[in-house]
Amino acid sequence: MSIALDLRPARRSIDELRALAERGARELRSGSADEASPAEVVAWVAANVSPRLAAVACSMADAALPHLVAEAIPGVDVLFLDTGYHFLETTFTRDEVARTLDVRIVDVKPAQTVREQDEEFGKDLFSRDPALCCERRKVAPLHQALGGYEVWFTGVRRDEAPTRTNTPVIVFDERNGLIKVNPVASWSFDDLIDYATAHEVVVNPLVANGYPSIGCAPCTRPVAAGEDPRSGRWAGLSKTECGLHL
Repeated sequence: MSIALDLRPARRSIDELRALAERGARELRSGSADEASPAEVVAWVAANVSPRLAAVACSMADAALPHLVAEAIPGVDVLFLDTGYHFLETTFTRDEVARTLDVRIVDVKPAQTVREQDEEFGKDLFSRDPALCCERRKVAPLHQALGGYEVWFTGVRRDEAPTRTNTPVIVFDERNGLIKVNPVASWSFDDLIDYATAHEVVVNPLVANGYPSIGCAPCTRPVAAGEDPRSGRWAGLSKTECGLHL
């Protein structure tokens, strides 16, 4: 029986990674009028971080971000938060990303199945305490999964919601202890769709049905014309973020 070995190089120290993030913010001109393009941001990471120490966190609303990163970092790990509550269309998109792109899908699962969580906290925790549900099924599992990496890429965009307006392209993530890169921060929703179309990468079928931001099925609804893209998440609640990017 063969045993797969983790051949990742050793991570740099927290201080080294913090200094690298600060240098990246300067060299990529984060937040400035001449901010580096998404491709330039990814190329900078590829030149400064081992490919085995980089990961993409993808909600599977589309495959634009995994495709963008894989162009410079072939075989990059793509972390999929398998919450147990996903739409079938999201699972389909995950499978298409695995099939069509040069990436390695890593399914990140919570400590408990949905049934086990229901047994401990009562059925449908998401409807009574969505913050706790997100913490247990998204935030904590991702925190644990990121422990072996130096950098993670996200698809956060500044146009998605007021909470994301000042998103930098690169920053040190104090909570998770690594560099966080948001290469498409400057993109609009139309930019994202244009990229996906130009490169023929999969887009979650729900996007065409009024879901510009896609989370767990019980907590996501279509968005009406003129609403911000994330208004369909936790509709009717004061909650606007799952906690991954706070």
